[in-house]
This record gives sequence, C-alpha cells and structure tokens, in this order.
Amino acid sequence: MEAVPRMPMIWLDLKEAGEFAFNAAVKKSAVSVPRDFEGCSTLRKYLGQLHFLQSRIPMGSGQDAAVPVTWTEIFSGKAVTHEDIKYEQACVLYNLGALHSMLGAMDKRVSEECAAGAFTYLRDHFPHSYSVDMSHQILSLNINLMLGQAQECLLEKSMLDNRKSFLVARISAQVVDYYKEACRALENSETASLLGKIQKDWKKLVQMKIYYFAAVAHLHMGKQAEEQQKFGERVIYFQSALDKLNEAIKLAKGQPETVQEALRFTMDVIGGKYNSAKKDNDFIYHEAVPALDTLQSVKGAPLVKALPVNPTDPAVTGPDIFAKLVPMAAHEASSLYSEEKAKLLRDVMAKIEAKNEVLDQFMDSMQLDPETVDNLDMYNHIPPVLMEKCAALSVRPDTVRNLVQSMQVLSGVFTDVEASLKEIRDLLEEDEAQERKLQELLGRVPPAPGSPPGLAEVSKECSKYLELHEKASFTNTELHRAMNLHLGNLRLLGGPLEQVRAALPTPTLSEDDKQVLQNLKRILAKVQEMRDQRMSLEQQLREMIQKDDITTSLVTTDRSEMKKLFEEQLKKYDQLKVYLEQNLAAQENVLKALTDANVKYAAVRKALAEVEHKWNTTVQTLVASYEAYEDLMKKSQEGKDFYTDLEGKAAKLLERARAACQASEAHRQQLLERELKKQPPPRPTAPKPPLQKKPLDEAGGPEAAELGSLAQPGEGLRGPRPSDDPLSMLDPLWTLNKA
Repeated sequence: MEAVPRMPMIWLDLKEAGEFAFNAAVKKSAVSVPRDFEGCSTLRKYLGQLHFLQSRIPMGSGQDAAVPVTWTEIFSGKAVTHEDIKYEQACVLYNLGALHSMLGAMDKRVSEECAAGAFTYLRDHFPHSYSVDMSHQILSLNINLMLGQAQECLLEKSMLDNRKSFLVARISAQVVDYYKEACRALENSETASLLGKIQKDWKKLVQMKIYYFAAVAHLHMGKQAEEQQKFGERVIYFQSALDKLNEAIKLAKGQPETVQEALRFTMDVIGGKYNSAKKDNDFIYHEAVPALDTLQSVKGAPLVKALPVNPTDPAVTGPDIFAKLVPMAAHEASSLYSEEKAKLLRDVMAKIEAKNEVLDQFMDSMQLDPETVDNLDMYNHIPPVLMEKCAALSVRPDTVRNLVQSMQVLSGVFTDVEASLKEIRDLLEEDEAQERKLQELLGRVPPAPGSPPGLAEVSKECSKYLELHEKASFTNTELHRAMNLHLGNLRLLGGPLEQVRAALPTPTLSEDDKQVLQNLKRILAKVQEMRDQRMSLEQQLREMIQKDDITTSLVTTDRSEMKKLFEEQLKKYDQLKVYLEQNLAAQENVLKALTDANVKYAAVRKALAEVEHKWNTTVQTLVASYEAYEDLMKKSQEGKDFYTDLEGKAAKLLERARAACQASEAHRQQLLERELKKQPPPRPTAPKPPLQKKPLDEAGGPEAAELGSLAQPGEGLRGPRPSDDPLSMLDPLWTLNKA
C-alpha cells in the first residue's frame, strides 16, 4: 500500500474583498495574496494589525468609528456588508483557512491542520450571522473535512514509514470517523441548501472515502492478525476489506482517474491478500473464521488537531504599525503586572488551602459542633412537639376518665360473659355427671332413642363461645396492659406543665464540669473567629487585586523602570499578607488548646450524651402515649361491641342449656320408673307394716344417695323432694344387683 496513488482533496475558494477604509497598501496585499505559504503569512500579519487597530479605535458594531466592510459570500456570489471591524477579521480568517486548504490539496500536505485551526478560531470567536459561508454548520463541516484530510495525510506517511499494522489501522479508522462527521453535515438538509450545487460532489467523494479508508483499516487489521498467526481472523478482516472496497468502487463512478487508479491498486492488494489468506486457511491452517461482529471494533486514533491561531503573536504579525497611536508597551506591561498579581494570589491561596485542609480534617475527627456542644438550653423548656400534645389534652380534660370508664365497662361485660359461659359449662358437667351415675345404677347404658335432644348442640356452641372468649381474653389483657402503660403518661400530659417539665431528665453538672464546658466553648469560638478572619482577609486580597489597575502609571514609566514600579506597587499587599500569615500561624496553637480542652471534656460529653438520650426517649414515650390514646379508645369500643354481642348469645345459650338439662333430668326419671316396674312382685309372706319412705341415704346406700341427687322433671337443678323420691324403692334392685 506504500505506492498507492493519492486520493484528491477538497479545497475551498477564497472570498473576494470589497471596500474598507484602511491602509490601502496593507489592504491590497491581503486581498491579492499569492497561493502559497507567503500568502498565509500575509493574511496572518493583516489579521494581527486589524486586532491592534481594534484595541485602539472603537470600530466595532455600533461604535463611533465603525465603517462599512464589504466581502463576497462564497456560495451565492453576493456582496455582504457590515459596519464592524470584526467582520473584516472574520473574512480574513476564512481566507486563511481556505488558502491552507488549497495548499493541502496542491500536494503540500502539511496545511490542513492550519486550515482546521483557522476555521475553529473563526467558529468559536466570531458571530455566525455575518454570512452563509461563515455559519456554524458550514464551519463545523469545513473543520471535519480538514481534520479528515490531515489524518489522511498522516495515514499516507505512516504507510510509507512501515508503521505497525495496528497503528495504521487505527489511524485509518480515525479518517473514517472524521469523514462520517462531515458526511452527516452534508446530509443535513439545511447545510445542503447553504452549499448549493457543490454539496452533491462533496458528498459522493466523502462517502466513497469512508468505505475506502474503512477497507484500508480492515486490511491492516488482517495484517496484524497475520503477524499474530490468527489465520481465521485474517480471512474475515481481508474479506471485510474486500467488501468495503467494492462499495467504494460502486460510489466512485464519475470520480477522477486518480481515484480509479487508487481503487484498482488497492483492489489488487486486498484481493491478493484475501485469496492467499483463504487458500492458506482452507488447505493448511483450517482455523474457524469468526464473524466480523464478534471481533473487537477498530477504534480511531486522532493524531491530528486544529492548530491554534494567535492573532497577536509578534512572530507572525510583525511590528505594530499603530504603536505611535497608543503605547502598546503599556498594555504589555499591564499584562506582566497582572501576572505578578496572579502569582502573589496563587502563593497566598496555596498556604490558605493547606491550612484549611488540616483544620477541616481536625474538626471532623473531633466531631465538635459549637452550636450543640452543650445543648443545655434544650432542658430549660418543653419541646414544641410535647407542648402540642399537652395543649391538645388541656382542651379535653376527661381524656383519662373516659379511657378508664371505657375499660371498666369492657371489664364488666367481659366478667358477665365469663360468668354466663361458666354457668353453661357447670350445667353441662352436672348433667354429664348425672348420666354417669344413672349408668352405674342400672349397670348399662340407657337406651338412646329416648334421650332428650339439644344438649349436643348446646355443648358444641358452648365450646365455640369458650374458644372465642379465650382468644378475646388475651386481647383484653393486652389492652389493659397497654392502658396501664400509657395511663400515667396521659395523666402527666393532662396535668400542669411544671409536672411535665419536672418529668423530663436534666443534666446535673458540677462547677468543674461547667468550667470545662465553658472553656471548650470559648476555644471553639476562637476557631470560628479564626476561620471568619481568614475568609475576610482572603476576600479583601482578591478585591484589591481585581481593582488594582496601574495602566496610567505604566504609560508614563520607562520600560527599564517597569520592574521597580512592579515591586513598589506590590508592596501595598504586604500588610494583608502579614495579617494572613499571623492567622495561619495561630492555627497550630489554637488546635493544641482545643485538643487539651477536648480531653477534659470527654467525661462531661459522655454524661451529656446519656442525659440527652434519656430526654429524647422520655419525650418520644410521652408522645407515643398521646398518639396511643385514640387507638386505645377505638380498641376498647371494639371490645365492648364484641363482648356485648357475645353476652347476648351466651344468655340465649344459657336458657337453652337450662331447658335441655331439665329435659334430660326428666328423661332419666322416666327410665328409673320403668326399671322399677320391671322388678318381680314379692313372695307372699306375713303381712308387713306399710313401707315407710326414708331419706335417700337410708333407703338405698351410697348409690341411691347419688341417684337421689338427680332432679325431678320440672325441678331444674334443685334436686327431688325427699317425701316423693322414687329412689326409696330401689333397695331390692340394689340387693339383687349385688348378688
């Protein structure tokens, strides 16, 4: 690729100048410049003289000495006039960039960076509204074109110097990046309308170069893969280079013969490389050929830049032809004096920043805030959040009484429900005990068909209510516990403020502790005073430097006396410097005193921290009690509603239980009577006296006594009367059973 023919470059026409009331000879030389580097020097000198003129005479837009300036717009050929000397400077800068682009296109390929520098300075320092050819879009396009062509020149030199393949590939990739930026600008409709007919020619050439230099980049990436013996990668890179080159050939229709020669030469190189690489890999290496998108993309290496333009560079501008009009030496001396002031400020600020850094680190490690180091005032009043709660309770004096009454009502309903459920349970247990006694007496289980219904349902519902009651009992207990927890706090909040203040913890410090605290506060105040003084002195120094203008003195001072004048003028800052140095020197002593005071303060600090923690905890507890009041009242009402409902259900269930137990008792009495009738009649014997009914414990022994406790039908749980107890006739049955 070292002998590849060169691609053509894009270059720009020079603007034509009109009238401008300036030195005729200088103006003429700047308008009719030769197309060589001497012409570039002439333009730079003229630009510098315009700058000198502008600094002395008000010739800007809207100023008193402004005169018409006329130049021709490149694309339309129209004359554009502005009364602004900066317009003359802008047009000269444009021609400087255009002339450099011409020289670059004429095979003097060291000029594109200068062209990019001129266009960049023009874009960044002058208005864009002067003419279309100096709009922001056109200037950005010109900059990217010039940088791309400069990078292209660097690429040619890198290939001639046989640089490493990877570096050549990156340089070529950067050419592609610059041209892509230029192509995006060319494809913009607004830019296209400004450029006119040359837009299509530029766009075709730039698009072709994008594919061409992308092919060159992949060609050298393939060479690098070959050097690294990555034969599969070599094939895909060469194949990609061949594909991109074919795209470039398609876009090169109508381009000059030099372009066709370069494309044919490159095709021979890339085609040969690809065929050889593919053949070697197919028959020798047999490496897998990866997909191109799986390989690392080639990142461009921007090795060119827009060379900066300095309109007042003495080496370029030559002697100032307006030197007698205004003493330029005064301006130069003023700049030197400004640098001396800046140096003085830098030195002082370096010392201040170093001390400030030490001070900040020290104070951060101490964790001492002068505003809250003792916070003793906090304990002298009730905090606002607590005052708010006290005020709210003061307008509701019945708060505690309402809560207590509500909980008492809840307890009463709870007790009633518990009593009802206990009575139901006792009735059921008593009935069950009577059933067992009957079974023991009869010696068998009584027949089921005659048993009274209802007891099973009552027992089931009772179990359900007991379960609900047990669960609610836990909630009721917790509610009472919460009430007892907050009741005292609510009474406190509703009472006099003196009691509330007395309930809050307060620190107790000895006289020595107070002395330690006052000493620490005094030193912290000194630290803050030192900071404030330092900031004030720094601000004074900055303001003095900013207002210090000795131009009037410099005009009347000989150049040989300038240094002496600077020294005398800088003495005005000596007093401030002394104050600042004293301030900085005092820092070490202040920090040492603060360290000693902090050591003594450690025990006091710990005690204050503990009291503050207790104080905050107490306040939070009191606030929490106030906020819990509404919740306690709500839950208390919910509990009353629940137990009232349960009480009604339990009362109904109690009535049912009583009725069911009476029915069950009656059923047992019927069974006993039937059993008595089944007994055989007694054998005929001598007449006996009539059988006298005895109490249950005499007639039938302990079993009869137990049965005697069974209630008669209709008598509930009161038990039978001794005079008509049927168990008095069970003696023969009890004897027979025993035999």
